[in-house]
Amino acid sequence: MLKRKIQTFIEHYLTSNSNKMLVIDGARQIGKSFIIREVGKHLFPNFIEVNFVNDKNGPKVFAEANTIEKFYFQLSTIAGEKMHEKANTLVFLDEIQAYPHMLTMVKFLKEDDRFSYIASGSQLGITLRQTVSIPVGSLEIKHMYQLDFEEFLWANGFGEMATDELRKKYEANESLGENLHQRLLDLFKRYLLIGGMPDAVNAYLDTRNIVTVRKIQDDIQHLYALDASQYDEEHKLKIMSVYNMIPSNMENKKKRLVYKAIEGNDKRWKDYADEIEYLISSGITLDVKAISSPSFPLVESASKNLIKLYLNDVGLLTNILYQYNVSAILNDELSVNLGSVYESVVASELRAHGNELFYYDNKAKGEVDYIVDDYEHLSVLPIEVKSGKDYQIHRALNAFAANEDYKIKKGIVFSNEREVRSKGIITYMPIYYVMFLGHWVPEKIVL
Repeated sequence: MLKRKIQTFIEHYLTSNSNKMLVIDGARQIGKSFIIREVGKHLFPNFIEVNFVNDKNGPKVFAEANTIEKFYFQLSTIAGEKMHEKANTLVFLDEIQAYPHMLTMVKFLKEDDRFSYIASGSQLGITLRQTVSIPVGSLEIKHMYQLDFEEFLWANGFGEMATDELRKKYEANESLGENLHQRLLDLFKRYLLIGGMPDAVNAYLDTRNIVTVRKIQDDIQHLYALDASQYDEEHKLKIMSVYNMIPSNMENKKKRLVYKAIEGNDKRWKDYADEIEYLISSGITLDVKAISSPSFPLVESASKNLIKLYLNDVGLLTNILYQYNVSAILNDELSVNLGSVYESVVASELRAHGNELFYYDNKAKGEVDYIVDDYEHLSVLPIEVKSGKDYQIHRALNAFAANEDYKIKKGIVFSNEREVRSKGIITYMPIYYVMFLGHWVPEKIVL
């Protein structure tokens, strides 16, 4: 079983007697159902699982279950022998977004308090916007992502004690020894190929066969395409057009979406707003918004129409770009520019660790790959990602850091270089240290 960070969060919820229902939200195929099932079966002798997507496409037992009495009756027809007391019975409502009326029912199920509950959702953001009477105070939504690089290390034999020691090195701005650096860099490059989708990671661990892994990644992308087919033909085609152009966009200098390139005419952001929102809300893409005059907090000055989109998993991207040619990544082929791949993995790491994503775009001063809120210093943190030997060349970052109006305390450049060192307020770090760059949360604040 792959160890996931969210496991502890789920365990705490299920033993806390919360008055809200926890909904684990995230893209399809990232392991939501599996981890809930594993934790739930461990903690509750009576584990009841209802998959609403399967029910909607099949018997439709819960299609009309719009009161708690109707819900309990239908539940008893499929799992009556497991319906006991709250302390020993957990009901897992899988893919709750398939039946929007079940989201409205959450409040009444929690008030009735007959059983323990937990739910999962895909494309939940879309459903919530389209559903009336959502009991916001009765839901606790926790976003889940595919395995991040630290979890990938755990899957490859690194224990938590080892990664805790690596974290201490990162926090102290210390470099690793050459042997450990090379080992981590090799695993990082393998992560670029495999990504963090649990089925792909398990296939890699079982077979070490990239062909098997790529087949799974193909299937996942096909599933994402099928999900889009629930819309009418016009919306579906637009969704797929935007999604399919993301990898080629990554090879462009600017990397942001060019709307007129989607259908070859003078379209604008508003013409694709719904389709882009679908791709973001479903979790299959990550959005990075433009900032031209950064100030904390960044959300106040973000541009909603100048955005970059990244695939949610770096393994899906490298499958499209290189398919079975692993040497492009493992052997640092000079003819291959890995900039888009490195940027993609940093985007997914930053998002998985709780950061909203922005980039700096200034016509006069250039572009910085990422800027995130620095809550500890009430400032912003600029981040550059370099895949080649020219990691010390970053004119836009220099100009950004030197601007006194921005009040920058620190900037980071990630690259393949081993040594951690600082030059002014810019710190150079090995790329694998991105696994520790998270949203700042203090242990305790007493008022």
